[in-house]
Amino acid sequence: MEIIEGALDEYAGRTTKIGIFMNGFDVHVNRCPANGTVEVMRYVPGKKWLAFAPKASELNERLYVGIRTEAGRTTLVQIAGILARRIACHTNIGAALARGERYGMIKLGSKVDLYLPDGIEPTVKIGDTVRAGETVIGVIKR
Repeated sequence: MEIIEGALDEYAGRTTKIGIFMNGFDVHVNRCPANGTVEVMRYVPGKKWLAFAPKASELNERLYVGIRTEAGRTTLVQIAGILARRIACHTNIGAALARGERYGMIKLGSKVDLYLPDGIEPTVKIGDTVRAGETVIGVIKR
């Protein structure tokens, strides 16, 4: 896992980036972190290097999904790894997604980057194991 405060994202602006690596034994289903509406989708072809490599978020094949939530804009990035055969995304622009709803999956070793809007405080830390639909990633700062 990686956590980068102050990361800039094209869609979400100033964010906290949470990078979650999934190894070959993990479940690779991707779920929406909050209720929202899909506003942006962008596919970027690329390499299939090790997903935990520092540059994987910038160089590997990936799909960006921008969602407007009540807390602000959030970007979800599905990133293919060395073993990944394909990125599967089961949503489209204009779709309303519920918190915890499946929106896609990545076949085998991969990574998901989650760009939390400014004002969301991460509740996870480096070394944590997260479970889709169960682990709270962040909360709204009060």
